Amino acid sequence: QVQLVESGGGLVQAGGSLRLSCAASSSIFSIKAMGWYRQAPGKQRELVAVISSGGSTNYADSVKGRFTISIGNAKNTVYLQMNSLKPEDTAVYYCKAVKVVALIDYDYWGQGTQVTVSS
Repeated sequence: QVQLVESGGGLVQAGGSLRLSCAASSSIFSIKAMGWYRQAPGKQRELVAVISSGGSTNYADSVKGRFTISIGNAKNTVYLQMNSLKPEDTAVYYCKAVKVVALIDYDYWGQGTQVTVSS
């Protein structure tokens, strides 16, 4: 079992920055990837950014060049640095971890943190 606790959301003006954090409360052994997703009202949840245990990253086209995903030194925390925020970035942001057990992937989600960007 992996428990994820997110923090760092809030209200910011367009053009501003926020950094989201997601801490795994148990061992990250066998976690092969962690990522951030977001869901705006009336829309489906979408991938924002993902990072593998090896450090490979992937971003949604809409955030490339503005957002950066990284893993902390302790390897149990993933960050999302969000710069040049736009009103369309407003959403609930969710952290996700993928853990491999006996060759099967298991997904774990955090509770979500609200990000609101005012124009």
